[in-house]
Amino acid sequence: MKNFISFSLLCLIMFTSCGTKTKTVTLQDIDTERAAGNFSHAKKMIDLYIAQNDLNEKEVYHLYAAKDTMDRIVVDFNKTKEDVLEVITQYYPEVTDQMLEKWEDDKSLEMMVIDGEKRYYSRAANGLFRIDKEAFAKKEEVNGPAVSAPDSILSIALPKIVSSLSKSGKTQGDPVKMKVTYTVTLRANSVPEGEVVRCWLPYPREDHRRQNNVKLLSVNNKNYIISPSDYSHRTLYMEKTTVKDEPLIFSYEFSYYSIPEWFNLSADKVKPYDTHSDLYKTYTAERETHVIFTDKIKEVSAQVVGDETNPFLKAKKIYEWITSNYPWAGAREYSTLSNIPEYVLDNNHGDCGQVSLLFITLARYNGIPAKWQSGFMMHPGALNLHDWAEAYFEGVGWIPVDQSFGRKYFSDDPRIINFFVNGIDGYRWIVNDDYSQPLFPAKTYTRSETVDFQRGELEWRGGNIYFNKWRYRFEVEYL
Repeated sequence: MKNFISFSLLCLIMFTSCGTKTKTVTLQDIDTERAAGNFSHAKKMIDLYIAQNDLNEKEVYHLYAAKDTMDRIVVDFNKTKEDVLEVITQYYPEVTDQMLEKWEDDKSLEMMVIDGEKRYYSRAANGLFRIDKEAFAKKEEVNGPAVSAPDSILSIALPKIVSSLSKSGKTQGDPVKMKVTYTVTLRANSVPEGEVVRCWLPYPREDHRRQNNVKLLSVNNKNYIISPSDYSHRTLYMEKTTVKDEPLIFSYEFSYYSIPEWFNLSADKVKPYDTHSDLYKTYTAERETHVIFTDKIKEVSAQVVGDETNPFLKAKKIYEWITSNYPWAGAREYSTLSNIPEYVLDNNHGDCGQVSLLFITLARYNGIPAKWQSGFMMHPGALNLHDWAEAYFEGVGWIPVDQSFGRKYFSDDPRIINFFVNGIDGYRWIVNDDYSQPLFPAKTYTRSETVDFQRGELEWRGGNIYFNKWRYRFEVEYL
């Protein structure tokens, strides 16, 4: 919560208290301006609304959060027409305004009008060549077919996992052993000299069946706190004081084992659910704000699942439909989206967490317990943030479902093609076992990432420190 009043807000309070006639602002007025992309005006209206009304601390907090969200959208949509043309003309030298408008209209080229100016999402140009099928083919025509770094690893790892577990009848394979150095660097002078910065770093879960032998090797601060294991977002917390003209570095090192898992699941292995159990009720329920059974979700479900009654076949239908219709592409910061599954449906694409939330929502609506899981993909040459899901089947238990990894056609073996419907490789680092959960210790200000927790979080007494003020980096050694 902010413990100060900005100069502009103080002026507004003085202005309105002197009896001068000022238009009364409503929340609907603010929402209208935000929806129209008139962010600068909407933020001024928020200040005026706060000045005109006797609000409680929670109401003021959410209004400031609304201003933060608009600022974050501006950070996301930071490309001009010239910027996107620089990428697009590599493959379409004669691109026209009509072509751009067509891609904008069908959401293949993501843009917004902000304060009267057309602005493109920072990854829109590259995303176009993933989302639009013709553009995808055009890029392959110019560059040749691309093999992703994960697939080059998985084409070797998955056949080994499937062969080994098919013979043994087990569900877990040999672990991948890794050592990780994780570092967050706050840019020099982002926070005034002598101020204490609070930092939460992602920490490996020690309570999951696919991850064990976690060993903390070093921390670059003798005072730190590791969150209790029952926290869904696992963190290592520390504080440091800023020094003028020097970056602030938070770093630690750990090792662990990550275990691949594959269930070779079939419809006949699944038993009827105990619909009265707490597990079933919890993980088939709606959940604000992103797991909501909207009319659109219900329509999609009727189209995709139809009359199918077997839980595993339902899940497989949902998985295959999302994979076939919603390609992976870099997408907006989650904290700027009011309903992530609907964002995927409306924009014809999504990143790993976004399509996973669509899977979770459709699964739950169809009576299949499903939950969020996330952390990092640790494949050599393809280190990245990553999110996936877990689904629960009676008689089997929780199984991993990696929606964005899709079907794997580097093999003609259906067990490998459909591996990620009921399995996961060992190149993972699990941090979170749910979404939008509290951090430990509690964060005072709105998080930079309100849904997931991976890169980390920073704040000082003056407020949250957003992603554009710092960078994260991690290095992996395979043991």
